[in-house]
Amino acid sequence: MNINLPWDLSVVPEKFFLFRDAALLTLEITTLGILTGLVLGLIVALGKLSQHQFTSKLASAYIFVIRGTPLLLQLFIIYYGLTSIVTIPPFPSAIIALGVHNGAYIGEIFRGAIQSIHYGQMEAARSLGMTHRKAMRRIILPQAFKRAVPPLGNQFIIALKDSSLASTIAVPELLLRGRQMGSSTFMYMEMLIIVALWYLIMTSLLTYGVHRLEQRLKVSDHD
Repeated sequence: MNINLPWDLSVVPEKFFLFRDAALLTLEITTLGILTGLVLGLIVALGKLSQHQFTSKLASAYIFVIRGTPLLLQLFIIYYGLTSIVTIPPFPSAIIALGVHNGAYIGEIFRGAIQSIHYGQMEAARSLGMTHRKAMRRIILPQAFKRAVPPLGNQFIIALKDSSLASTIAVPELLLRGRQMGSSTFMYMEMLIIVALWYLIMTSLLTYGVHRLEQRLKVSDHD
């Protein structure tokens, strides 16, 4: 049975590498956003586990607000809503929004990983004369990081796909590039297929990298 598709798929390999710069920008936004989220997430996790009520409640409030509102709204607040106070260009706005958004989720990942470490290890470290901070840095956090790798990997993949929202504030990443190419060539489906292929390649490579890291960490546990 012959199926005549209304799209010219021959342009997909032809124009595929015209999206390279946009793909690199997407990776840059994702990487910087994730690094920001990792720092915020660790601070939030430690804050939520803090014995100080104010610090714990502040961290909980941050997680509640960020997880309870969509990333697109947070992006618009940073880019449009803060203009009366400060004007932030599109690219750093996307990074800040992605970092703040992921920080809440990563904070919960770190908190769960830290709490999964048996409390006896902290007590043993304290009995050896370590301060609480030193025990966290040398004993608890390294083990917690290993346990956090799988959910962190999933969060990184989500962040990569979420970076497409930067197109709404004119950051020239993959999705915006696809829309622009589609409007100029009237080949919307073909351009969107190219965008999808780039995302599939990047998420596949990231998934593979996370899997390899998991395997290495498992091997180190048995050494």
